[in-house]
Amino acid sequence: MPYLADIIPIMVFFGIVAGIWAILSALSQRNSRAAERLARLSRPQSMADIEDPSSGKNDRFQSIIETAKALSSPMMPQTDVEQAALKIKLANAGFRSDTAPKIYSGLRLASLVTFLVLGIVIFVPGRPLNFGTLQWVVLLTGVGFYLPSLILWYLRSKRQEAIFLTLPDALDLLVVCVESGLGLDAAMRKVVDEMSDHAKVICEELSLANFQLQMGRPRREVLHDLGVRTGVDDVRALAAILIQADRFGSSVAQALRVQSDSMRTRRKQIAEEKAAKTAVQLLFPLILFIFPGIFVVLVGPAAINIMENLLKN
Repeated sequence: MPYLADIIPIMVFFGIVAGIWAILSALSQRNSRAAERLARLSRPQSMADIEDPSSGKNDRFQSIIETAKALSSPMMPQTDVEQAALKIKLANAGFRSDTAPKIYSGLRLASLVTFLVLGIVIFVPGRPLNFGTLQWVVLLTGVGFYLPSLILWYLRSKRQEAIFLTLPDALDLLVVCVESGLGLDAAMRKVVDEMSDHAKVICEELSLANFQLQMGRPRREVLHDLGVRTGVDDVRALAAILIQADRFGSSVAQALRVQSDSMRTRRKQIAEEKAAKTAVQLLFPLILFIFPGIFVVLVGPAAINIMENLLKN
């Protein structure tokens, strides 16, 4: 195939360039792991940051992470506002490291290049180079460009859903602990101890908030970061109420009780809204799938008899 013979040298060239670039990047970033370890210990972002990065799966994916960080420059947001928005999205999905935006941007570029090469390999050989071929290549490249964003959106939504579903139980236990005489820090530790098996996401966030409080950060900043880090409206409202109670010196137990009642009312309204939408949503499967079968069963024999009578006449 002439097209394949033209493409193979180009692919070999890009492969050699990528290999040389990877070797140079590995040589230039030999000491980055020690620097990241020191930074992780000096100001941890999560409980996992104070663990040894050489243990577990971090060691297996370290080369991929380093490569993604080096590839991040073309895809990184240029303004501080866009970078902050990207950090918040990654934090909502559970990626709180300072290097998460660089790794994500590098993976976006790698995905774009990978799908571009796949599009060239799949659609160009053996076909004339016309608008239709270029259209398929561009379409597959667009899939590679948006695929990391879709994966991030899915991880973010699933994590927020897990927090949304387990927050009522955590808040009820928090209310009971505070009303029994425990402080907010001790109540958060108790919630983490009791719910760590079936509510891992919310317990991880509360454990991180409690760890930051123990490190001496102001409670107002810790609660505000908790609401921003989760991205769930109920957690933001809970953080705002606790900040307000701490600022004005009001009862934390009363504030938690009010928030718990408000959350129950909101979930009841959401359930009623979904129940009201059910009748409308059932119309489409009824019309598309059930009604044609009923129509065939009821009208089919009569239609056959009518056709037979018409043919006899």
